[in-house]
Amino acid sequence: MFDVDELEEIRSTKSTWEDETLEPVLDRFGEREKRFTTDTGGQAVKRLYTPADLEEFDYEEELGYPGQEPYTRGVYPTMYRGRLWTMRQYAGMGTSVETNERFNYLLEEGQTGLSMAFDLPTQMGHDSDDPLATGEVGKTGVAIDSLRDMETVFDGIPLDEVSTSMTINAPASVLLAMYIAVGDQQGVDREQLRGTIQNDVLKEYIARNTYIYPPEPSMRIITDIFEFCAEETPKFNTISISGYHIREAGSTAAQEIAFTLADGIEYVEAAIEAGLDVDEFAPQLSFFFASYNNILEEVAKFRAARRMWAKIMDERFDAENPKSKQLKFHTQTAGSTLTAQQIENNVVRVAYQALAAVLGGTQSLHTNGKDEALSIPTEESVRTALRTQQILAHESGAADTIDPLGGSYYVESLTDDLEAEAFDLLEEIEDRNGMLKAIEDQWVQREIQDVAFERQREHESGDRVIVGVNKFEADEEEEVDIEEVSDEEVAKQQDRLESVRAERDDEAVEAKLDALREAARGEENLMPYLVDAVKVYATTGEICNAMRDVFGEYQPGI
Repeated sequence: MFDVDELEEIRSTKSTWEDETLEPVLDRFGEREKRFTTDTGGQAVKRLYTPADLEEFDYEEELGYPGQEPYTRGVYPTMYRGRLWTMRQYAGMGTSVETNERFNYLLEEGQTGLSMAFDLPTQMGHDSDDPLATGEVGKTGVAIDSLRDMETVFDGIPLDEVSTSMTINAPASVLLAMYIAVGDQQGVDREQLRGTIQNDVLKEYIARNTYIYPPEPSMRIITDIFEFCAEETPKFNTISISGYHIREAGSTAAQEIAFTLADGIEYVEAAIEAGLDVDEFAPQLSFFFASYNNILEEVAKFRAARRMWAKIMDERFDAENPKSKQLKFHTQTAGSTLTAQQIENNVVRVAYQALAAVLGGTQSLHTNGKDEALSIPTEESVRTALRTQQILAHESGAADTIDPLGGSYYVESLTDDLEAEAFDLLEEIEDRNGMLKAIEDQWVQREIQDVAFERQREHESGDRVIVGVNKFEADEEEEVDIEEVSDEEVAKQQDRLESVRAERDDEAVEAKLDALREAARGEENLMPYLVDAVKVYATTGEICNAMRDVFGEYQPGI
């Protein structure tokens, strides 16, 4: 962007500024006692950035224009001037009745997309009356035991008018089948169904551990979903490749990019190996990132990830469809940054994290409730979280121009640095024979754990300030109302499940489960069999157990 003589002149004038203007002030006042580094990566942050920090910068190659490769500035030509990001509030409340009430409340308050949280038994493929579900029913989200629960959740909510994101992984195929079945009941053309299933099992082995089956059959189920949805539900995103949980487990921003894109590469390779054409399924891939407190690092992270994915899909997979190269992503503000102490501070944290996501060009956004360090958010706190997005959209001006930080010497330099570090990590993963092998060898997990340990040490020593926790503490904490799932509500859920079993045709259920087992033993696409099974009210646990009979369960280290 600058010729050699201009850059040399800038270096000269900067040196003069340092000698004549800066040094006298440093000698007299010094600087704050702080390590000036990026939030997670530890890269040194210079005092001042100039064009000389972008000596090799090529505008067309590195930036370009929104809606064109390399998509650094955004995947759409108009970005938020054409349409604001989808505002989603993660919600799932104990039972399907409560979740339906919360969904309707959020839609009335101006939310533009639904985001569905599931309880741990559902995430692990267990029914609410399974002994393994004891104490967890409805705790982290809604319990979905059968199609009856899904019908109740979406009662009065037309699926051709809303977009629904479902944070579900190991049993994602089952919940997607239920969603399709509800759409069929409502008379909605499957081509009109819009939304996303997370469906990212690799990150479960890395970070969350809510897996069911071993990696090989898990990848088979995922590619079956890719193939089925490309034909049946082309507007539905078949996977949300998640860096969010990798970051929440303790990774750096560069690791979040690298490990997420490495998972994406693994999924693309598995689908191609299964015989799918890259340009048939790749446009339905989506991503999911966290947004943390260091605003400029997060903006640079999002921009670097977009640019990297375009290069990977172009150079590695020879994708031709522009949509195959566009990294579209959902963002959630960082749950692990929320504190139980002085929870009002969390409103501020969430607002800054949301700002970073918008400045970074997210396609949809969830803002956490201030009380999520304690429990499922209350109606009041979830409204404040939604209002945070609405104020950002309509009052802040942040959405008025595309990529407003593009061209910032610091942001461009940091984007380049994160990209280079992430590509180095991808190269190391390749040297380890790919992401699946790196996960099986526990290398990825160890890399994240090392960073998490160091961050915890910094928190405990006070080297890293957490306002209200290790600095600026309050002597007294206010009492906080929190949402709780009562034993009575759990009993109602279990009674509801018992009623479903009593009313259905058990012979039809067994026939559909047997057909599913047989298909799992062969090579047929499992999705049609799953849709058939949920429509006769086979339960989540029964369906997952049928596949357990064939695939087994994953045992780490074995």
